[in-house]
Amino acid sequence: MASSFVICDKEEGYASALAAFLMQKKELAFQIQVVTSPEQAEEFLEEKPVDILVIHEGWPREERKKFRAGSVFVLTESDRGEAGPGETALYRYQSADALLAQMVQNSGPGLRTAGELFLQKRRQDVRVIGIFSPVHRTGKTRYALKLGREIGSASHTLYLNLELYGGIGGYFPEEGNTLADALYYSRMEGRDLGWMLASMVSHMGPLDYLLPARVSEDLKAVPGKDFQRLISQIVTEGMYEVVILDLDEGIRDVYELLRMCTEIHMPVPSDRIAEAKIFQFEEELHLLGYDDVKQKIRKKEKLR
Repeated sequence: MASSFVICDKEEGYASALAAFLMQKKELAFQIQVVTSPEQAEEFLEEKPVDILVIHEGWPREERKKFRAGSVFVLTESDRGEAGPGETALYRYQSADALLAQMVQNSGPGLRTAGELFLQKRRQDVRVIGIFSPVHRTGKTRYALKLGREIGSASHTLYLNLELYGGIGGYFPEEGNTLADALYYSRMEGRDLGWMLASMVSHMGPLDYLLPARVSEDLKAVPGKDFQRLISQIVTEGMYEVVILDLDEGIRDVYELLRMCTEIHMPVPSDRIAEAKIFQFEEELHLLGYDDVKQKIRKKEKLR
C-alpha cells in the first residue's frame, strides 16, 4: 500500500510543483494530496491516516496540533525558522532535492517498518548487468548509458560508474551526488540506503544514476567488500528492477563484483590485439576459479 503524503500550502503553485517533483521519483511510493487550507487538510486527515504532512508555518501551532500524521514538516520562510514539538522545520526556498533529503532523514523510524514508507514493494528478481572489458577504448560507458536508457524506458534502472576515471564533465554533469556518497551511507549503521538513494540520484532521461567518484585514489582504497555490500543493499531494498555496473579492472575484487552480476556485457573491437587480451582474461578467469563469471559474458560489438 502506498504511503499517504499531504502538502498544505496557501500558494497552490508551490505545493503543486513540489508534488510534481515527488511524483517523478519513481522509487517513492506516495499517494500525494495537495490542499490549500487547514480545513481541507483536516477533512482529508479525518478520512484516512497520513504518513507525512508538509504544512506552511502560516498556520498557527495550535491549529497544526489538530493534525495527526506520522511525520509533520513545517515550511518556513526563513532558513532559521523553527517548528513546534514533534515537528521538523523545512526552509521552503531550498532546492526540491534538498527538501526531500531532509524529509528522508527526519521521518520517524517507526514509519519505515509500518508500510515501507518511501519504498515500493520489494521486487524479487533484480537484474544486475555488469559492463566490463579487458580492452580499453571500446565505448564501454557509452554502451552502458545507451543500454540503461533503453531498459529504463520500461524498467526502473540505476546506473553506477565504478571506473577510476569516470569522466565527470564528459558524460556526466559537474555537480551531483557521487558513488563515494552512496558508499558512505552504505557503511553507516542504522541508515536505510534506499531512503538515501531516493534523494541522491540524478536522472538521464528514464535512467537514474550517481556521478562517478571524483578521486581515483579514493576509489582504489575502497575494500572490495564495501562495493559488494553496496550492491547487495541496493538489490535487497528492491527499489530498482535493473542495476547496471560500469566496471573497471582497477578497483579491488572486481571478479567478485562480476560474480554478483546476473549477466555481463563486454563491448569488444574486432582486431587481433583485442582478441588476445580477451583470451588472456578468459584464461585467467578459469585459472582463478571464476568459470561461472565466464559463462555470463555476452560479447557485444563496439559502438561506432
